[in-house]
This record gives sequence, C-alpha cells and structure tokens, in this order.
Amino acid sequence: MGVSGFIKGFNFLHRNKPRIRFHPYGYIQWRNFSDSKILNGHDSLLPVLIVGAGPVGLVLSILLNKFGVKCTVLEKNKGFSKHPQAHFINNRTMEVFRKLDGLAEEIQRSQPPVDLWRKFIYCTSLTGSVLGSVDHMHPKDFEKVVSPISVAHFSQYKLTRKLVKMLENVGFRVHTLEGPEGLDPEPLKGREILMGHECVSIDTTDECVTATVSFYKEGKLLTRKIQSKILIGADGAGSAVRKLVGIELKGEKDLQKLVSVHFWSKELGQYLLYKRPGMLFFIFNTEAIGVLVAHDLTQGEFVLQIPFYPPQQNLEDFSPEICKKLILKMVGQELSDIDVIDIKPWVMHAEVAERYVCGNNQIMLCGDAAHRFPPAGGFGMNTGIQDAHNLAWKIASLLEGVAPSSILATYETERKPVAEFNTALSVQNFRAAMAVPATLGLDPTIANSVHQVINKGVGSILPSGMQKAILDGIFSIGRSQLSGLILNESNPLGSSRLAKLRHIFEEGKSLQLKFPAEDLGFRYLEGALVPDNKDVVSAPELPTGRRRDYVPCADPGSRLPHMNVRVLSNFPSEETISTHDLVSVDKVEFLLIIAPVEESYNLARSAFKAAEEYKVSTKVCVLWPADTVTGSQPGSKAKLAPWKNYTDVIEVKTSSDSLSWWRTCQMTEQGAILVRPDEHIAWRSKSNIVGDTYAKMKMVFSTILGFKSTNIGIEDSKT
Repeated sequence: MGVSGFIKGFNFLHRNKPRIRFHPYGYIQWRNFSDSKILNGHDSLLPVLIVGAGPVGLVLSILLNKFGVKCTVLEKNKGFSKHPQAHFINNRTMEVFRKLDGLAEEIQRSQPPVDLWRKFIYCTSLTGSVLGSVDHMHPKDFEKVVSPISVAHFSQYKLTRKLVKMLENVGFRVHTLEGPEGLDPEPLKGREILMGHECVSIDTTDECVTATVSFYKEGKLLTRKIQSKILIGADGAGSAVRKLVGIELKGEKDLQKLVSVHFWSKELGQYLLYKRPGMLFFIFNTEAIGVLVAHDLTQGEFVLQIPFYPPQQNLEDFSPEICKKLILKMVGQELSDIDVIDIKPWVMHAEVAERYVCGNNQIMLCGDAAHRFPPAGGFGMNTGIQDAHNLAWKIASLLEGVAPSSILATYETERKPVAEFNTALSVQNFRAAMAVPATLGLDPTIANSVHQVINKGVGSILPSGMQKAILDGIFSIGRSQLSGLILNESNPLGSSRLAKLRHIFEEGKSLQLKFPAEDLGFRYLEGALVPDNKDVVSAPELPTGRRRDYVPCADPGSRLPHMNVRVLSNFPSEETISTHDLVSVDKVEFLLIIAPVEESYNLARSAFKAAEEYKVSTKVCVLWPADTVTGSQPGSKAKLAPWKNYTDVIEVKTSSDSLSWWRTCQMTEQGAILVRPDEHIAWRSKSNIVGDTYAKMKMVFSTILGFKSTNIGIEDSKT
C-alpha cells in the first residue's frame, strides 16, 4: 500500500469524528471532520490563528513562518506588556533561540554579565547582614560540553520586543486599531498581529475553526469572525480559549498570593552592583518580608514580590507610596529615586490542563494556557516555548500534506507529561524556598493556616477591621523572630537557627535555579517516535528538587546530544558547528546520522527511498570519527548516489579524554539515529538492521508520521 492508500485508510477510520461548536457556556456536538478537508480546504482560509502575543505565541509564529506556514496572532491587550515577569531562560530554550536568526546570541549580548546574577542572597536587608548566599553557576556551565550555549537572565518584556522585531523583519504587521494601521475587513492572509482583539467564541466545522473576536473601534465594541484551519490558545494562565472549549485545569490552586511591585531605582542598582550583586534577594526583617528580583542592576530595574492576604488586605494597602515605604524597609537605608511603575496582585498555582488538543485536532493549548507553575526554577515560559517548538513542525507536516491530523494528537501525548513533571518539580522547589523562613521561625504553612482560620473559622464572624488587626498583629509577632536580639550567634536559639540555615545552603536544599538533568534530559516516552524493541521504559525519576547533572543519551524521544563537528567540504575554510545545527529550521526535514560503514550507507539509501515515498524531506549526516579524514574527501557521494541531500562531518574533540560521538550516545558505530525537526530523536537502531532495510524505514516513517499499521514500531535489529 502506498502513501495515498495509507491516507485514505486513515481518513476512513476517522470519518465519524464529531464536529464541535464551542461557546462561552459550553459546547454541542455537530457533524464530522476529516484530514482531507483540512488539507484541501479553501485557499482563503487562514492556516493558523494564534490567540495570545506573549513569548510563546510569538515564538510559535516565528517557527511556523520559517516552515512556510502563514499565521495571524491575536492579542486582547492594546499593547505589549512592559512588566518584566519571567526572566530566566534555561538551556533548552536558549538552544531553540540559537536557531532563530541569532536571537540567542543577541540575548547574550544584551543581558547583564553573569557575575551580576549568578547568586541568590538571603539577608536581613539589602544593606544589612547577609544570612547566606547560593552561587547557582558551576564552572562546567560555561564549558559548552553538553550544550552549545548557556542559560540567560533576560526580562520577558525585552524578549517580547525582540520577537516582535523579528516578525516585523519578515513582513508581519502590528495592527493597533488606531490610525493608518487599522485593519481592513478583508479576510486575513497571515503575518498580522492584531492588538486589542479578544476571542469570545469558537466554532468548528469539518473544514475550519471560526473564532469570533471582539474589539473597540472609535469607542464602539465590534466583532468579526476569523476562519482558520487550526487555532492555538497561547493566551496565558487565564486563557479564554481554554475556557471557551471547556478544558479544566487539574492540580494545586492558590499555593500563595502575592503582590508584584515593578520599580526603578538607579541608586539601589548601583549599590547592589558594586556591593552585593545577585539575581534574587530574600529579605527577612522585623518590619517587612519579601523577595526582590534584580532584572537589571545597571539600569536599576527591579520587581519586589510581597506576600498578600486578602480580603483582610486589599490592593489599596499597596499604593505607590506604601510600596515605596516597604521598599525602603527592605533596603535598610534611604533612596531618593524610587519610581514605582506597576503594582499587580497575582496567585501562584500548580496546574496542568486535562487536555492539550480538542476539536478533532483543530484546537490546541500552548504555554501558560496549558500549564501554570510556581515561578520556582523558571519553568513556566521555558516549558511554553518548548511546547511551541514541539508543535510547529507537526502543524507544518499536516498542512503540507505529509502527515494526517493524528500527528497533532502526539503534541499532547509528548508535552503533557513534561508539564506534569515540571509542575511537581516547581512545587518541590517552591517548598524548598519555604524551608528558609521556616528555619528562621517564620513557617509559611502556619501563616496560611492562621489566615484560613480568620477567613473560614471563628474569625470570619468578626468585623473586617478587627480581622485585619488580628492578622497584622500575628504577623508582627512572627516577624519578631527576626530581631537581632534573637537572630545572632550569642543567642542559643538564634545560633541553632543560623547553623540549620547554613546546612540548608550547603546541602543544596534551598531554592534552586538550574536543573540540567530536567532541562536537557526530558524524554518523550510515546508519540511521534518509534520506541526501542521491547523497550520497557520506566517512569522518569521523581523530582528531587536538587540540581542533577545531565547525562547525554540517544534513547528515542530524547533531545539530540550536542557535540562540535567540522563540516567536510571542498572549501579551505571548514566550519565547526553543533550537531544541533545539522537539523534544519527552515523546513520540515528529518536527519539520519550514520557512521561511514557499508551497512549504514545501505540503510541511508533505504531511508531516502522511504522518505521519498512519504514525501518527507530527509537529510543524511555521515559522522566520521576524529582524526580519520585527512587530505582527500570521504567517499559518501558515491555511496549515497543518486541522492544528494547529505553532509559529511567529523568529530571535533575538545580534550584528549573527550568521548566519541557514538560513546556519548551510548551506542556503537553500527547504529543509526533519526532526528525530528525539533531535535528530538524519533528512532534509533543500536546495531545493523537485519532483513529488508527499505521495509524497515517505511515502517519507521509511517509510525512517526501517524500512518499506523500492524507490527509497526518493533525494532527488528539485534540490540
């Protein structure tokens, strides 16, 4: 059976899927949806509509544009947020950014020097006693052995600006509904970012998704309908798309309520820059408690996070003037240039959406719309951007006619377990952060219990003013534990607490910033991949909340290990690149990595032939061991003829004891690795294929792309 037969068979199996219409108050089932319709629908349909112009939605639009997929982005706010919000960009996300026209390098040039943000500092005030500090950067973090790039500290709103600029450079236009940029009523053609547009209802048919969006024009509330083949909800933690399609969140709600105070003070920035540089400052004294995030010490940009206990406290208790006084209490000295920009309450949750994909694989949730984490460890934005990276090539594969719509279902299969794991890790890291105040005599669980008693227990019958006075009094008594009379080495109680605090820091039991094993080592256990033969995959190790090193491997579903390689060519200047750079970002293309052995060349020819049948682009990389190619060029051209989409590269050893490529992958040179467009391993053979290699590669591609048949995905090689 050829590819067309597979598609017809697949459509037959899914011909009875219902159509769903989503409204603010629920949904009703209606009609059916088929792959042939979405692939052959009317050309005027917008291929993809993305709701939400935060970093996740913008990155997804950049990736789709690179794959040649037109999209439009909606944003309910009239302007892009200027609140710093997320600021830590982890290793895997920076690897994604390396492929976006130099974005990672631009971030590295623009961010503060790493020595200004590598530490978390615990203190009685910003100018007072230091209780302890934790340096989160290890020497190996800068060696670029396991990754071609390092982590970064860069505020979200600055990242958003760069992403918007990138989109404008490739033809996107930002429409603000004001002046000449106002939107005409013609159907959208892609490459638009529509500000001030809110999605208010969603309908699906067998051909498209129709989003009804509202917007204000010259003071009037108007609506319009936007039809697309696929709709992505990347509209944040309070996602309208998630609510409209009736998807619930599961997990822990209301872990903590806080007020976020965005302010500038060049005086404070300069003081900390020279006296006490750090990223986070945990401040504990008798007058105030809070966490200061130093977004940019040079410019003096900060966000102060303060515990918030409504309804006894309300936002009026955090006016700009009151916030200035709180800031000064935490600084410990006068400042003349505090400029409070924004004050926002927020609630910390730990939840994951029950589903990521609905509407017969036409509607997907991405980023905070699909998961809400505590900020501990910085997994929120990073997980969201990696969601987009996983999803983009699958959307392109469907719209190009390479894969059926079931390829989009694998997005949930792969990414939801990652979000669930990161949720657990974030909660554990958050609880580690709470160990510090608990050791100082300020157990947050007791504070929350007291607050609950006042809200729901006997305290609830008291007048609101009395409730507030009781809460303030109890918190004041709690903060007295931080008095210098208690918290000193001469006081037995204080000495004991300080010793326990030092132990927490030394043992890595406080809040952690970097998690290399989880950052780079997460693995998809099922989805658009072929598991090893009889691969009994154990569940991922439970998160420990402590830093663990990443160990490279080439298990199916894992991220492709990084190694520097040199491209072999006829040019005198041969470029050194990462193995990640062998994977194309401008088209949906698989990469087959082989060693220069006869059996592997035979496998590569079979892979080319199978890929040609499935109309999926495939490139072969022949990876030569270090010091094995001198003078004349290798003979891959003759070995792979008539196919020409290949490259020869050779290992670049960074030291005499560096492992070879195949040992790094925990394999032998008899093996082969097939890599997806998102740099995750789709399939590997640990040794020579026994039998018909062409039939084997047909089964591999059919399984990855979603053309299921019997006995597909079983490795028939000896392992």
